[in-house]
Amino acid sequence: MHPHLLTEAKQQACKEYIAQLEECHARGFIARSTGVCNEQKHALTMCLRGERLERTKRNREEADRRNEIKRKAWEKLEAES
Repeated sequence: MHPHLLTEAKQQACKEYIAQLEECHARGFIARSTGVCNEQKHALTMCLRGERLERTKRNREEADRRNEIKRKAWEKLEAES
């Protein structure tokens, strides 16, 4: 199961895969239930995974930057005490 696709970031990052999966699903229930759309779903999942990993990396870098600022502030306070 993949996350919601209605967010702007996901629409921009994976729009071609979303369109392919929606096109396959439009073929009907039989196509979805017999695995005809599995390839498109896997491609979308891999695209979303890549987007998530990139977002996680950016968040981690930002958190590391903020933690370094906090660490320096604490060191300064301890040195002044």
